[in-house]
Amino acid sequence: MSGHNKWSKIKHKKAATDAARSKVFGKMARLIAVESKKANGDITSAGLRAAIDTAKGFSMPKDNIDRAIAKGTSEETDSLESIMYEMYGPGGTAVLIDLVTDNRNRTAAEIRHLLSKLGGYELATPGSAAWAFTKGEEGYEPNNTVEISESDGEKMGILMEALDDHDDVQEVYTNAA
Repeated sequence: MSGHNKWSKIKHKKAATDAARSKVFGKMARLIAVESKKANGDITSAGLRAAIDTAKGFSMPKDNIDRAIAKGTSEETDSLESIMYEMYGPGGTAVLIDLVTDNRNRTAAEIRHLLSKLGGYELATPGSAAWAFTKGEEGYEPNNTVEISESDGEKMGILMEALDDHDDVQEVYTNAA
């Protein structure tokens, strides 16, 4: 009965949850670094305060938050930038992809490859899908929603999962109902 003890089950479950938390913490640290860069380390700025509150909502440790703020004010983050890509997804739904990257060309190529692999989707020109959203406090809110079929809903779920698994993607917004 080797391999059937309680410790091995706990070890595998802990490894899975730790990997998921690490991914979220990495995304939050990049977001805090970019907002810190914009605010020159001023913790009272609205964007940085919102990023810190979001990170605290995910139970990110204070020392990780402090390191991300310090990284944002250092010379290392000169290359970090926030990018918004737009596309049309399954059923003609508008999709906004919010990214934080240190290499714009690499990220664009990776996202294009990912989209073409998932069904021939392509990035749209700036402004072509953004009209369907209004920027709010929590991100982008759809102006109107689009009803999609069940098969398009499955395709949308696969697309959202794949985009969420990409390290540079911070948030994905859609107007699908």
